[in-house]
Amino acid sequence: MVLFNIVLVEPEIPANTGNISRTCAVTGCRLHLVRPLGFDICDRHLKRAGLDYWQFLDITYYDSLSDFFEKNRDGRFFFCTTKGKNVYSDAKFSEGDFLVFGKETKGLPEGLLAEHPNECIRIPMLPTLRSLNLSNSVAIVVYEALRQVGFENMQLYGELHNIKE
Repeated sequence: MVLFNIVLVEPEIPANTGNISRTCAVTGCRLHLVRPLGFDICDRHLKRAGLDYWQFLDITYYDSLSDFFEKNRDGRFFFCTTKGKNVYSDAKFSEGDFLVFGKETKGLPEGLLAEHPNECIRIPMLPTLRSLNLSNSVAIVVYEALRQVGFENMQLYGELHNIKE
C-alpha cells in the first residue's frame, strides 16, 4: 500500500515538481499531478531535480481537479494552505491520506478550501511573509505524516563507512 498520496494541483515550476518527485520516490508516496501543468513533463529542470529517482516514482496524471476527485472519491483529504486554521502537526494522518497542495502563485482554489475548513492545514510561519517554497512545504508535511505512522518500511538508522582511525 502507498503510505501517502501527494497531490499537486496545477504546479507551475518544474524544479519544485522535480524535488517533490524525489521526495515521493524516497518515501514511497504516490504523486498525483493535476493539469494544466506549467511546464512540459519532459522539462530538463524537472528531470534534473528528480535526478535518477524517476524509475522509483509512482505517478498519476489528471486532466482537472474534478477529474482527480472523481477518480479518488473514497479518499481522505488534507488541503495544505496558508489560509488554513489548523496546524499541520495537529492533524491526525493515516496511511493512504491525500495531501493536496496548490500552485505556487495562487495556492488551492478558495471555493475548495471553504468547502473543507476542517481539513485545511497550514505550516506556521512569520505573519509578515507570504509562504514557503512548495517543495519544502511538501517535505515538511510528508515527514510529519510519516512520523505519525512510525516511518513504516523506512530505514531508520545509518552507519559510517571507511572510518580511518
